[in-house]
Amino acid sequence: MPSEAAEPVFYLIPGLGADERIFTRLTLRGTVHVLHWLQPTDPDEPLPAYAARMAEAIPLDQRCWLVGVSFGGTVALEMARLRPLALVALVSSIPEAGALPPLLRLIRATGVQNWVPPQVLRWFPRVGKWYFGVNDGEEYELFKHILNEQEPRYTRWAIRSLFRWDSRDVGSAVQILGTKDRIFPPGPRKVEYLIEGGTHFMVYSHAAEVSRILNLLASDFATEPPIV
Repeated sequence: MPSEAAEPVFYLIPGLGADERIFTRLTLRGTVHVLHWLQPTDPDEPLPAYAARMAEAIPLDQRCWLVGVSFGGTVALEMARLRPLALVALVSSIPEAGALPPLLRLIRATGVQNWVPPQVLRWFPRVGKWYFGVNDGEEYELFKHILNEQEPRYTRWAIRSLFRWDSRDVGSAVQILGTKDRIFPPGPRKVEYLIEGGTHFMVYSHAAEVSRILNLLASDFATEPPIV
């Protein structure tokens, strides 16, 4: 008789400055681990070195899904270079540096991020609410908590790392984007899964649909994602 399939294993990596609270609405079938952000060893720690430290939590011989949200997707792709059995799902994230949208390219080119305090959205939460596509009520309260708890040293490092990301020869990934994401809006590139009405906060606001897609992906560890 054929052996029973192994239970899927997920490693969830939140977005910049976020934590396990953004995943509380997900319902995933399998073993779920949330990877917590580490403090950079210094302001210029290379992203590959940082990803190597994050990857220490994952056995080298484990077949699993790395689910990265926003900047967590960037880190997941770098981790996957070191964990050849890991597959990557990007939620509200980009598959390569060349996919950085025009607004973020402009910020990078002008160097605005170097003189604007990284906690600026903490002072203008309503602006962040609009930009991230956060709904009123419980979502907005969670979003404000995340903003207030952001650590400036880590946040500045993460923004710098995203803008300096060398994604040459990075592996493939399954991309899950929302149609109303203002930070990483869908463009001409192929996106495997588009969630109607999803914003940059959709891992929380559209958790049922994100869960459905991730469970479908994990049901078959084929190289090509299944069609929905």
